[in-house]
Amino acid sequence: MKKAFTLIELLVVIAIIAILAAILFPVFTQAKLSAKKTAALSQMKQLSLAVFMYSSDSDDNMVPASNRTGAGDPVIWPPLVNLYAKNTQIFLAPDSNGSFADIWTNRRNQSVGYTDASGVDPALPCTEGAAVPGCEGFAGSANFSQADESAMIGLFAVTPNSPNTGTGKERGYVFNPYNGPTPTTYPTAQENYRFGLPLIADVNVVQKPYKGVDYTTRSAGTLKPIFARYGGNGSGDGQTPVIFADGHAKMFSANSLNTFGKVIWRFR
Repeated sequence: MKKAFTLIELLVVIAIIAILAAILFPVFTQAKLSAKKTAALSQMKQLSLAVFMYSSDSDDNMVPASNRTGAGDPVIWPPLVNLYAKNTQIFLAPDSNGSFADIWTNRRNQSVGYTDASGVDPALPCTEGAAVPGCEGFAGSANFSQADESAMIGLFAVTPNSPNTGTGKERGYVFNPYNGPTPTTYPTAQENYRFGLPLIADVNVVQKPYKGVDYTTRSAGTLKPIFARYGGNGSGDGQTPVIFADGHAKMFSANSLNTFGKVIWRFR
């Protein structure tokens, strides 16, 4: 006589498998997310080393995020830094669909951004200590000697990008520290300025509202946000790595970064 599972036994096995799946799938998801965050941290630390190598060869000057000196398209930082990094993949955040910003016309495609505070624009320079939203360059290069609180000064973060074929307002090669809110509660005007923020969210605010505020009608130059894409849920819990001017790296949630004084973004 052939033996077979009864219907009850089959249902019990199916129920056990379903319970195990419910337990294990979130664990796998978290492990995958953790791996992406670790990879993003590692890549951006490699970028910071390349920036420091560039600076060492350039009298301690930072590589300009964009250099608008002269005619033609501005020169942007990724190709200059890649002379030292020699790996275009580290300019792309894990789990982003984009490409290396090798020239000006591809600047929207990259998903690791460098601070616009390093930009150079002699024709229309921003005023150091009083830059306004949309500021994209100062009269000369930034120098690491200006980063006197280097352990607090944020240089790199993850940014939203357009796909390779995209034509959106993303400018993923940079984030802009002058386009977000400025505090009003610090004792001096200089502190109010210094502790101002970029736009920071765990959604792409170039394309969708965030916490009831719609930024999508802004021009591209007055957006340039940070995108805390890892674990993003629209409530600010998503995270991004931040690389500081002393070379150390740390993960932050969008909610954490939207706190005045935690990171200094406006160092000039």
